[in-house]
Amino acid sequence: MAISKTFYITTPIYYPSGKLHIGNAYTTLYCDVLKRYKSLQGFDTYYLTGMDEHGKKVETSAQDAGVPAQDHVDRIAEETKKLWTLMDIEYDDFIRTTEKRHKTVVQTFFEQLLKQKDIYLGHYEGHYCMHCESFFTETQVGPDHICPDCGRPTQLLKEESYFLKLSKYAKKLHDYIIEHPDFIQPESRRNEVLAFIDNGLNDLSVSRTTFDWGIKVVSDPKHVVYVWLDALTNYISALGVLDDEPHLYEKYWKGDEVLHVVGKDILRFHAIYWPIMLMALDIPITFKLYAHGWYMMKDGKMSKSKGGAIYPETFINRYGLDAMRYYMIRELPFGSDGLFAPDAFLERTNFDLANDFGNLLNRSVAMVNQYLTGQVTQKNAQTAFDADLEDQLAHTVIAYDKAMDAYNPAAALQEVFTLISRANKYIDETTPWVLAKDETQHDVLENVLYHLIESLRVIGILLIPVMPESSRTLFGYIHADEAHQTFESRVFGAQPLFNVEKKVTPLFPRLDVKKELEALKTPVEKPAEAEAETERTPMIAIDDFAKIDLRVGVVTACRAHENADRLLVSTVDLGEETPRQIVSGISKFYTPEQMVGKKVIVVANLKPVTLRGERSEGMLLAGSNAKTLEVVELETLNPGDSVR
Repeated sequence: MAISKTFYITTPIYYPSGKLHIGNAYTTLYCDVLKRYKSLQGFDTYYLTGMDEHGKKVETSAQDAGVPAQDHVDRIAEETKKLWTLMDIEYDDFIRTTEKRHKTVVQTFFEQLLKQKDIYLGHYEGHYCMHCESFFTETQVGPDHICPDCGRPTQLLKEESYFLKLSKYAKKLHDYIIEHPDFIQPESRRNEVLAFIDNGLNDLSVSRTTFDWGIKVVSDPKHVVYVWLDALTNYISALGVLDDEPHLYEKYWKGDEVLHVVGKDILRFHAIYWPIMLMALDIPITFKLYAHGWYMMKDGKMSKSKGGAIYPETFINRYGLDAMRYYMIRELPFGSDGLFAPDAFLERTNFDLANDFGNLLNRSVAMVNQYLTGQVTQKNAQTAFDADLEDQLAHTVIAYDKAMDAYNPAAALQEVFTLISRANKYIDETTPWVLAKDETQHDVLENVLYHLIESLRVIGILLIPVMPESSRTLFGYIHADEAHQTFESRVFGAQPLFNVEKKVTPLFPRLDVKKELEALKTPVEKPAEAEAETERTPMIAIDDFAKIDLRVGVVTACRAHENADRLLVSTVDLGEETPRQIVSGISKFYTPEQMVGKKVIVVANLKPVTLRGERSEGMLLAGSNAKTLEVVELETLNPGDSVR
């Protein structure tokens, strides 16, 4: 038996900054589609995704939420996995950078690079963007000191740092890209990277000392490894690169095909930093890199922080998974940006899925039942239109494979729906309802209906990677044999006989666009933070509430946190022998002087945490809306009194 070729595909590992929107989910779906196609093709596939859980941004988010960083990333990792399950993503591994298997590899590689002097100690001063975890020069940020990548304000920082010698490997990387023209796709991204290298590579700061939430440098633990050096290593740490017997690494990283899929905004990290790391570590560069465009909204790029993003759950729960998968893949052109617009989604669902695809299936099965009592076989009674449909089917399979092999599933879908349109036209050309009135044309009628059902079988196979649920349903309706749902059976005539189901439920009912747009208006415009908050507010029983110890406290002293603009550090008397220190993210709404003397409600049995170096032994209750926040105050109760 021949050994299968291997295909290893990866998403970038996602940053736990909040609920994932359509733009985030596209990459994961795109990889799932290619993985399914390669599996259908006979490849031994391995699909990796996961979470990038370290860095100052994560530490700050956790502190603002008043929870330990590990709890923060644990929650988001679970939410992310639930979304991938909802989207029917068939990944093989979910790597998290907080896992020991990853941490060990990062620390080992850092020490190796340090030992061979590809990493050295120095000082860095520059404009730092916390959101992008990157430093920029004065020229790059301009007079307003704005991050050139995300458009947010930067801050001027100076710190001791270790540096990776990018400059040492610049020419070697440039030559590699020239010698491997398919290394970076599309070509416009390749040219962008070459231009960046030609402008000169500065050595990269690869450690931080201003926060603790990260992987410590073993030989100098006051430093944590720069989040990108940490994150990029996941592609081989997940394969057990340092295991005594690294089977997955040997099989997949050194296998036949490796593809990293990323958004265009993180191209530089994957096209420059990652290959230079591999060169320095003497690890082979086996991957190809595809940097896709963004899904835009009508008013610009989606943003979790600014609200107005679109979330997959809204559309999946209302219209079904396959309608969502189809639109997401179909509407983003290869290498370019695309528009995710609810009205366009509804129109695609109506015209492509309900009218063209769904109607072809419904009409074909109905006619087999009406005219042939549910059974159809191939007859040697040709019409003038048969050859053209058969030729279109054969051409579609070839063009589809060419597009998928070029990592362009959007173009592959266009080919499939061209075949669907041709099959619908074939019905109009052959007029089965007319043939059914003439008994002498019975074999011609059966031949026509066989052409339709057999075309649907092949269409079902072609749609497996993008619309797996619809393909399974289609195969059930026409009773396609399991042996004829395979890559090799995508030829006309492979299954000679069909016994179709007596009744077909429409795969995609037609939608009232005006009504649906009104229904979608609220969830689409809902700010990301508000929706995320609603999503994670579960119902509890009275016994759960009884576990919370709420007590009255009086703020006896309060000061601003030295290292966090949003935080106040309060001393609170709860009627205990020793007052408690409580850190709260309320400085935007209260000065320290305003807090002193307030009689507040405290969650007294909350596990203590350390926020920006200050121990917090409880939590103050407050109410808030989009504009303001108010600490809950009492009047007559005494410190230590219970609140129920």
